[in-house]
Amino acid sequence: MTREYDDIIHLPNHVSTKRPHMAAINRAAQFSPFAALTGHDAAIKETARRTDERVELDEYMRETLNQKLQIIADQLKEHPEITITYFQPDDKKDGGAYVTATGIAKKIDEYERLVVMTDGRAISIAEIISIKGQIFDYYV
Repeated sequence: MTREYDDIIHLPNHVSTKRPHMAAINRAAQFSPFAALTGHDAAIKETARRTDERVELDEYMRETLNQKLQIIADQLKEHPEITITYFQPDDKKDGGAYVTATGIAKKIDEYERLVVMTDGRAISIAEIISIKGQIFDYYV
């Protein structure tokens, strides 16, 4: 009894004389899964990304921050190094993140309500929740 492909089963594999041999990894890549939902994984990761809620400061904390800002403004010529913790709103969803920046204060822009650092970073005064630095040790 003969099988259907007995006449060709023992023939050698065909090797092209016109095209170079393709590596097994490249051949396998042809059959990689098709991503029908492009961007779906990114959307899931974005939804799962956690953000912090903005903390509202009470009147006492707001007054303390204003006093510290005044001290910084008075001492700008001494180039005080300060550490500011502030809220940075998220561009894509509600909430944001609290960021801590350490640097030398360059100026306080009263009109724009910004603290400008020497590295060019501009921090909104409305978003600041904490200011620390050795400059405040003298005023305790």
